[in-house]
Amino acid sequence: MIYISAIGVINALGNTAAGVAQHLVQGKSPGMRPRAGWLSGHPQAVLGGVDGELPVIPETFHAHHTRNNQLLLAALAQIQPTVDQAIAQYGLARIAIVMGTSTSGLDEGDQHVRLSLTGQPSEHWRYPQQELGDPSRFLSKWLGTTGPAFTLSTACSSSARAIISGQRLLAAGLADIAIVGGADTLSRMPVNGFHSLESLSPGLCQPFSRDRSGITIGEGAALMVLTKTPQDLALLGVGESSDAWHISAPHPEGKGAIQAIQQALDNAGLSANEIGYINLHGTATRLNDQIESRVVHDLFGDKIPCSSTKHLTGHTLGAAGITEAALSALILRQRLPLPAQDFTLSPLDPALPPCGILQQSQPLVRPIIMSNSFAFGGNNASIILGRTS
Repeated sequence: MIYISAIGVINALGNTAAGVAQHLVQGKSPGMRPRAGWLSGHPQAVLGGVDGELPVIPETFHAHHTRNNQLLLAALAQIQPTVDQAIAQYGLARIAIVMGTSTSGLDEGDQHVRLSLTGQPSEHWRYPQQELGDPSRFLSKWLGTTGPAFTLSTACSSSARAIISGQRLLAAGLADIAIVGGADTLSRMPVNGFHSLESLSPGLCQPFSRDRSGITIGEGAALMVLTKTPQDLALLGVGESSDAWHISAPHPEGKGAIQAIQQALDNAGLSANEIGYINLHGTATRLNDQIESRVVHDLFGDKIPCSSTKHLTGHTLGAAGITEAALSALILRQRLPLPAQDFTLSPLDPALPPCGILQQSQPLVRPIIMSNSFAFGGNNASIILGRTS
């Protein structure tokens, strides 16, 4: 059994786990609002941003100086005592670091190119900042660890895959502790990329609603410490698949999603009716919500409470898997009420198969949560967390 000993999280809901939990319960997101300068040809776009000061990266780490890594440091600060204790107990060589991202330092690279076109390139830009491997390389260098350290980039399932990889490193005996997670930062490329795909909502995203029209992009980071030492939270099961149906559209029958979910259930030794809540991928695009509703309906019926939290955090892309796993862990650990889907702007789509979408918050009855992440290229991951006490 693999356990979760610490959680650090920062996103549009708040800059600390306590702030995130508070606003999750309230259903309010301080960082979700129209923001200027991101969407070409438009004065503003609704985005989920992190407000306030972030940790300073010193000059000695100038090659890693990105907002992405600052978000990681903010998450790390929340779990630092647990990490320090693990290093003291097991040594630097027995700590693994597995991150997920889809942007890394892309925004810094974009700023450098824009400044270069004016003849004044950024003095602070270094190429390693935008390499996809930088988040794990930076954290390993920051902490001084010498164990396995690598980054996964499988679009929106990246950090869910990081959790799975961390679990496997511990199970294989290649590490005693795994720091898993990821970060993604607001960047013009994904904002305009999703807009070009006609998948960016003009306003706040509305998962599973009748009038949903696309995603709201957000930024954030989260980290978890995985251990074999018993804790109050456990990583009960994981599942993953890659159906490779289409570069950007989900499989019309959700075959890859079904495979990942079923694998997670089998890995955990659970039946579908033992799940207490499902944190849905729920991007608010027409196809994703339609197909995910069908998948959940076919596997779980309409009795398992479920909802998407992306209207509160935004779609944090490569950080979505760890962000939503962290929210699930906070619900379990702090016994928070389940987040309801927000239908104040548009009602639940009556054409969707019934699948237990929460229209009102309610307590978690069975302390087991499944969190699903489905990505471009048919890359799917499912994580099951449970309270042990």
